[in-house]
Amino acid sequence: MTTELSVARGRGAEPRPPRRDDNDDIGPAKLSWRYRLTRLDVKFSPYIYIAPFFVLFAVVGLFPLLYTAYISLFDWELGADEQEFLGLGNYTELLADSQFWNAMVNTLSIFAISTIPQIIIAVLLAALLNTALRGRTGWRMGVLLPYVASLVALTIIFGDLFGVQYGTVNNIVEWFGFDRIDWQADRWWSHVAIATMVNWRWTGYNALIVLAAMQAIPRDVYEAAWVDGASKVRQFLSITLPMLRPTLIFVIVTSTIGGLQIFTEPLLFSPSAGANGGATHQYQTVVLYMYQSGFQSLDLGYASAMAWVLFIVVIAIAGINFLLTRRLASSGEA
Repeated sequence: MTTELSVARGRGAEPRPPRRDDNDDIGPAKLSWRYRLTRLDVKFSPYIYIAPFFVLFAVVGLFPLLYTAYISLFDWELGADEQEFLGLGNYTELLADSQFWNAMVNTLSIFAISTIPQIIIAVLLAALLNTALRGRTGWRMGVLLPYVASLVALTIIFGDLFGVQYGTVNNIVEWFGFDRIDWQADRWWSHVAIATMVNWRWTGYNALIVLAAMQAIPRDVYEAAWVDGASKVRQFLSITLPMLRPTLIFVIVTSTIGGLQIFTEPLLFSPSAGANGGATHQYQTVVLYMYQSGFQSLDLGYASAMAWVLFIVVIAIAGINFLLTRRLASSGEA
């Protein structure tokens, strides 16, 4: 009897009640507890195994998201005795706030300058690392070093590199015969400098993800293309890129989410500017403005409304990128 139950559990099948001969005197009450326990184990164990993730997500993910939506409906200020209900008042004020739209334009600008070159360079770098290089392991570890380094340290270093008077980048620019650039005061060039920091940190990380996908492509596909006379470039365009579609979709979506939530790089680009993003908010992002409203002005209701608007924008842009990537990949395969 015990053996039959064990075999049934090992196969993942529904446990069967033990067989009884007609001459057996064993009543159902003596067997039901073991049989019922086995059935409960088979039926509910999978849900218990995956429950920790959903419980943790509900506590640290779903609840803060919903509570932020609740706070956004109030004039919620720290230290106030009562929180006045405003309904959609915070959202109406936010949509009429010129500083918010300035921060949104800055965010989209830095996102575009950083994400598009980052993904292109990551794919090309992965293709290079996938060739027969000497010391390939060392090169692959090397491209990941900017990611594992301290973000605060990297930001401070890049802030010095882009210094107006003594920055290395301006020294190179001047050596080529051009005037020095005020990287922190000029809106466009401050976006370029911050995007450079983002690309430095994340390009190697994305390149390794793409490299892992490249190595999963069957080698016989390339061998068949080589026999048919396809060049390396043709193989890359007709085989590698179409078969990288799922990975590229993942990289583009995650880069979109991270790029629109950029915070540390502009915050520490000029420590004296803080959350203002420069004297005229020339590189203040939405997350910086949200931080300034919530933790410096202590207007948590307004900051929560801003967080929800940014959340909707991130979902929309990530969805558009997902659909465009799928369509481009499908047309490439056709």
